[in-house]
Amino acid sequence: MLFRKDIEPRCAYCKKGNALSDREVICVKRGIVAAEDSCRAFRYDPLKRVPPRPVKLNTEKLSAEDFMI
Repeated sequence: MLFRKDIEPRCAYCKKGNALSDREVICVKRGIVAAEDSCRAFRYDPLKRVPPRPVKLNTEKLSAEDFMI
């Protein structure tokens, strides 16, 4: 998932930007911008992207019968 080709461009994980905070990025091209912004100079850096957390398994609705073969 980290290395897919159809990544939505965001300054938060661009090679030209460095994170100042969770909401702001300092860009070589545009200066201080919001992390959600993007521009034509976007170059994807997979090491800067934090993937979404996996969904937690809801075990409240499961019973022992659900695990029997």
